[in-house]
Amino acid sequence: MQFNRRHVLAIAAAMTLGSAYANGVTDKEVLIGTHLDLSGPTATGSVMLRNAMQMRIDEVNAKGIHGRKIRLVTEDNGSQPQMAVRAVQKMIRSDKVFALVNPFGSGTNAATVKMATDAGVIVFAPWAASAVIQRVSGNSPLLFTTVQNYDSTTATGLGWAIKNWDAKRVGVIYQEGPLGELMRSGINTAMKQADLSVAAEAAYKAGDIDFSSQVAKLKAANVDLIFAGTVIRETVGVMAEVKKLNWTNVKVLTGIPGRSSIVTTLGKDTVEGLYGIGGWKLHDPANTTDPAAKKFFTDYKARFGQDADENAANAYSSMSWFLEGLEATGKDLTAEKFAKAMQGVSHEDFTTYTKVSFKNNHAMPELVSIDQAKNGRWVQIAPPTDGR
Repeated sequence: MQFNRRHVLAIAAAMTLGSAYANGVTDKEVLIGTHLDLSGPTATGSVMLRNAMQMRIDEVNAKGIHGRKIRLVTEDNGSQPQMAVRAVQKMIRSDKVFALVNPFGSGTNAATVKMATDAGVIVFAPWAASAVIQRVSGNSPLLFTTVQNYDSTTATGLGWAIKNWDAKRVGVIYQEGPLGELMRSGINTAMKQADLSVAAEAAYKAGDIDFSSQVAKLKAANVDLIFAGTVIRETVGVMAEVKKLNWTNVKVLTGIPGRSSIVTTLGKDTVEGLYGIGGWKLHDPANTTDPAAKKFFTDYKARFGQDADENAANAYSSMSWFLEGLEATGKDLTAEKFAKAMQGVSHEDFTTYTKVSFKNNHAMPELVSIDQAKNGRWVQIAPPTDGR
């Protein structure tokens, strides 16, 4: 991101308290924070995120960065925006953290990102819809997003499917609200490029568990491809209805939130044959041949007594990228200097399809693969592409 006059003024405003950019930084320590769902519906997964981040910090702390150790403060947001606001206020005012890394949740991040960046705090790799969080922050130069945009990745993945499967009648199941709006934007792009119109669509509310009416509506429209703009449990629910109807001549493609190892673990035979748009490499902890991935999964299990999932791997990866930014910034660490240094820090590891770097403070390029659920795991059937 180029720092224009507006960004310079924003940074200057954040520095009006004199030492705002020195918060969390001493000669011996850099204090960072995060807020995760440790008591709500995704608590089990959030514990993995915290564990993976701490493991990466401990690895780096064996040597330190410019003579400093990294210390992580973790607060519970319970997947509730109000709890997240209190947590971030505490980390800004009491802990005086330098950065928030891997904070979890679209709603919780939307409620807190501007408060954090306005206070001069770096927000790095929030687990949220990136385009929404960038907009809410006012495109702050202190925000760095890594989650692939649901609209662009949906457009790429669905476009590939329409072309390669010669789909003519596309049906859509989507969640009401921001997630569905982003995915429908991508769907509209793909349909326009293919000179097609959506044959039928059906909405559902977050938390719904019965998808019989939505699937029945698409079957009545005789669609040959269902795009499921669903997350984990809902993806399994849609496939369960398709299987219940013995509907064998339709393909089901889910977006990035539904292409998760948790889906294949929970869904088992129910999701066999499901297609998914993948935004990062998946590894089988027991059988991966990638040396870096093998080391991560082995070390994680030895330390925490359980297998890590891909979300833990992604949290570990994002923390690595953040720490690389600290290294690149140098001894004289401020938020402004970190933000400038990150423009030249690219990242590639066992989770990424290719080397990524920040363009307008968002990780690019956005490559996606097409994967299929086979025998309880995702198998890549089309290599990563950006649709061009």
